[in-house]
Amino acid sequence: MSRMTPFASPLLLGFDAMEKTLERLAKANDGYPPYNIERIRADASGAPERLRITLAVAGFSEAELEVTTEENHFVIRGRQTEQGERDYLYRGIAARQFQRMFVLADGMQVSGASLKNGLLSVDLIRPEPARMVRKINISVSE
Repeated sequence: MSRMTPFASPLLLGFDAMEKTLERLAKANDGYPPYNIERIRADASGAPERLRITLAVAGFSEAELEVTTEENHFVIRGRQTEQGERDYLYRGIAARQFQRMFVLADGMQVSGASLKNGLLSVDLIRPEPARMVRKINISVSE
């Protein structure tokens, strides 16, 4: 029995890379660290609509966090280092590494990141796409 994929339509051409990306994202979601994604609407000052991703990264310093973009992938990594020899009576807070990946649509740009009160907030600009219509000439052979 073959499985039906969202991109199986013969009218969707060249989307095989997108399908592989979606499958990889579905497998990589372990829920840590928790995060929010919110839309911040355009305001009266003329600032465009943007998205804000906020991750709960309590216990991580700025030096232990890395925010990168590569092509259309946006990646946030956290790597905590052990702070010497400690004698824990109970350890409920794990020094856990993480990697959270998001796929950006064409034209999306990271405008900045800030760390405050254990929350890492990253703003993404969502520019208005330019509408482009191109006429294709039809050649007639006789």
